[in-house]
Amino acid sequence: MTKVREGYVRPLDIKNGRVDLTHGSGGRAMVQLIEELFARHFANEWLAQGNDGALLPPAGGRLVMATDAHVVSPLFFPGGDIGCLSVHGTINDVAVMGATPLWLSASFILEEGFPLADLDRIVASMARASKEAGVPIVTGDTKVVEAGKADGVFITTTGVGMVPEDLTLSGDRARPGDVVLLSGSIGDHGMAIMATRENLGFAAPIVSDTAALHGLIAAMLATDAEIRCLRDPTRGGLATTINEIARQSGVGVMLDEAAIPVNGEVAAACEFLGLDPLYVANEGKLVAIVAAADADTVLAAMRAHPQGSRAALIGEVVADDHHFVQMTTGLGGRRIVDWLTGDQLPRIC
Repeated sequence: MTKVREGYVRPLDIKNGRVDLTHGSGGRAMVQLIEELFARHFANEWLAQGNDGALLPPAGGRLVMATDAHVVSPLFFPGGDIGCLSVHGTINDVAVMGATPLWLSASFILEEGFPLADLDRIVASMARASKEAGVPIVTGDTKVVEAGKADGVFITTTGVGMVPEDLTLSGDRARPGDVVLLSGSIGDHGMAIMATRENLGFAAPIVSDTAALHGLIAAMLATDAEIRCLRDPTRGGLATTINEIARQSGVGVMLDEAAIPVNGEVAAACEFLGLDPLYVANEGKLVAIVAAADADTVLAAMRAHPQGSRAALIGEVVADDHHFVQMTTGLGGRRIVDWLTGDQLPRIC
């Protein structure tokens, strides 16, 4: 039998059990769920404090904090699941600020009736992603809602990191003459979700690119190059991210369609579904705005890292009072790359 603070209760039936409302009641059942499932996977010295928050050591620099809610459907997809996605997404939001990610918190909204086996699989995936990244989950919260009031599980993660005093990366720092670098192929995550959701049987499977990018970013920053801005092009894809930077910096951007890497199966799927890969979500890619003189140095550092092996120079920053993003097409013409209108692929992160 398993001890749960006081008294004895039967161990959780992870294989066949389901979440019920008592798991969010604040009582013994909730404590059991935390101890036998969450704490078992997330175990670390800060979580073991067992308080309402984690008492953490001084960070030694400016703090960066980011938070993200994850409502992806389906919960499991080729290359990942909502668990590792929730870890990677928040680590990346901290890392693109130039910060070293230090700690994560995780909040779960569970639907009554959700299989404990699926929850265990998700939490185990989060734990693996957290440990591989070296960024522990140190505190969290769990709530349970009635059946039909959620979609299995929603996860919100918050990350804290430290950025050196002399480093500032921001979307308002792009200048005419800078170049745009992309770490790899676009559209993999969004199309992996779409193919799974719609049971589309493509000859070559499309796998999500979900990954933590702080190692790649550290390698880029170690070059001491003039990096103006880093972004991870998630919802809205590459096109929306570039438009955000152009607006923040008050500049235009000229992209080169032929230089933007897109995997063949993703391009084929987008063509079949009438989608533009420029607007499809990514979860393991980054965009960098870099001074032109440092482009080769940063590209070499990116390509030497496994997550940047297909890094490419895809465009340049130009003066433009209208802040337009344009693209030179494969046919030699130009077109406007506007903001995403509506939502091509709902519930992808």
